[in-house]
Amino acid sequence: MSAVSDLHTTNGTRRNSTLICAPVMAESVDQMLVQMGKAREVGADLVEIRLDFLKNFSPRQDLEILIKHSPLPTLFTYRPAWEGGQYKGDDNKRQDALRLAMELGADYIDVELQVAHDFYNSIQGEKPEKVKIIVSSHNYQKTPSTEEIGDLVARIQATGADIVKIATTALDITDSARVFQVLVHSQVPMIGLVMGEKGLISRVLSAKYGAFLTFGTIEAGVVSAPGQPTVKDLLDLYNFRLIGPDTKVHGVIGNPIGHSKSPHLYNAAFKSINFNGIYLPLLVDSVANFIDTYNSPDFVGYSFTIPHKEAGLKCCDEIDPKAKEIGAVNCMIRRTTDGKLIGYNVDYLGAIAAIEEGLQALNGSSNTSGSLLAGKLFVVMGAGGAGKALAYGGKEKGARVVVANRTYDKAKALANKVGGEAITLAELENFHPEDGMVLANTTSVGMKPRTDQTPVSKKALKHYSLVFDAIYTPKWTRLLQEAQESGAAVVFGTEMLLNQAFVQIENFSGVPAPKQLIRDVLARNT
Repeated sequence: MSAVSDLHTTNGTRRNSTLICAPVMAESVDQMLVQMGKAREVGADLVEIRLDFLKNFSPRQDLEILIKHSPLPTLFTYRPAWEGGQYKGDDNKRQDALRLAMELGADYIDVELQVAHDFYNSIQGEKPEKVKIIVSSHNYQKTPSTEEIGDLVARIQATGADIVKIATTALDITDSARVFQVLVHSQVPMIGLVMGEKGLISRVLSAKYGAFLTFGTIEAGVVSAPGQPTVKDLLDLYNFRLIGPDTKVHGVIGNPIGHSKSPHLYNAAFKSINFNGIYLPLLVDSVANFIDTYNSPDFVGYSFTIPHKEAGLKCCDEIDPKAKEIGAVNCMIRRTTDGKLIGYNVDYLGAIAAIEEGLQALNGSSNTSGSLLAGKLFVVMGAGGAGKALAYGGKEKGARVVVANRTYDKAKALANKVGGEAITLAELENFHPEDGMVLANTTSVGMKPRTDQTPVSKKALKHYSLVFDAIYTPKWTRLLQEAQESGAAVVFGTEMLLNQAFVQIENFSGVPAPKQLIRDVLARNT
């Protein structure tokens, strides 16, 4: 079976030829065969058979079975310990097994650059027509400069490799840019990947930059290298087959970011409205560094989350007046006419609309003129980007705003901006000038994994008629559970997430967001 003959397609369209390869790591041939079957089921194009994981490996017998019974094209890798693998034996025996795999009908074999010359000398040009040799280099420390990666590619090419493979390690999300630069200019089939969570974009955008293949795991967490997504996520979450050279890149910038549900919502919406875009979780340390590095016209739109909403503001060329007044952005868009980055804040729209809907349900009325927040005592916990947005939104709706923050100075600075008062989170415990107040949490206290925490004690909650928590992982935070037990109405962070997703998806794509679809996707993923 040729490696590219049976390409899976989505809606009959496929915008790239990058293959998805599933690593198979098991201690027995039988277990490997089961995994190979699963790899086909989940949609992989080929399997990488990691011979170094086999216990009691009998080369001829095992290779014959694996090749004969594989439901997908095979790539054989027998990784030695000195290149990050499991094999610790004699290297001649290891290379003998790879030569045997070629003779028995493997589609691809992987040979490390360090032994490539020896290996090619040993076969003296004798190799079956169909087999392709991948010559690989792995750097588990860092990602070298673009020039050094280019030199490495030239060295690998000089060995006679059919396919060049370079894997480096991400110390920062910007490291992938150097691999993309080399990948897009490569004259030979190339695999270019950056390992680790900060290298995820290299694995997904490999399709945009023309990589020969990317790796996807059969099961979550069972990886052959750090940062590998699952085949299922590549296909269903990132719509991998629909990524092409002209696909526009968007994402959510935060740290941490693994918990974000936004990629599920935005990618499903983009696919539904036939918008040629991808939306990625972007684990960013320095916003300025990220924006400066990924400055091509194809990197077009970002959402910002904790802790980068204020840093995002500093990187904009122009700022929407409301975002300027709030002092934070949660959306940035590259203007097509001049490439300038424009910052917006739709957080306050999303959160305030959710709180107003909650108050409406509480009052059982919808025909009131003006906002139900008007005149209410509105306590905002946290004075970061989301806190600023909520305090500003509360002020705009006529609420009396109180900012409660761990440090008083930050609370005071924000309170002064919105004509409100400031207290510390400690003082909030005994703060109850009146009953029926509205409380909004914008701190990260209570977010996964520390779900046992809450920013304010249960006894303080009895003075509030409604409590909103911007956290949505988990949906039911300890704060919301205790608020409900205290008799308050609760509003989930998911409502804010949805409301601002509707606005941003329209901003990114120019098309109204498919609201019900987005609600359904979120319901399935929380």
